[in-house]
Amino acid sequence: MAESDLTLRPIGYVRSSLQRREDAPRQGSEGAPEAWIELDPAFADAGADLHAGDHLILLTWFHEGRREVQKVHPRNIPGRPLTGVFATRSPDRPNPIGLHRVTLLAVDGSLLHVAPLEAIDGTPVVDIKPVLAGTEDF
Repeated sequence: MAESDLTLRPIGYVRSSLQRREDAPRQGSEGAPEAWIELDPAFADAGADLHAGDHLILLTWFHEGRREVQKVHPRNIPGRPLTGVFATRSPDRPNPIGLHRVTLLAVDGSLLHVAPLEAIDGTPVVDIKPVLAGTEDF
């Protein structure tokens, strides 16, 4: 298999009250706050048909994630056995892509108000996808 260059370009950034990684809950359902997604003006048209009440999947880049990590103690509990990161939701991984299911609360131009979101302020957003109708999970 040939290697290829891969270039990701942020489409926007998270604006959140969560300022530090230590303050972020492990999952959105564990008390994560509301947040805003500030879309890059170049991608404003891409959000044209989003509406309050939509369920979305946000893909983010955990810019503070450690990329050399291959095993972690799940949920950062030292008593748990070391586990390969591909079997966890750890933000520390070779490609630190975050996956978040959120509800769109409001749209204000290129600003998307969402909840719950456990990503910290300044986290790059890589993509936004709708949750498919009739599915429980993403």
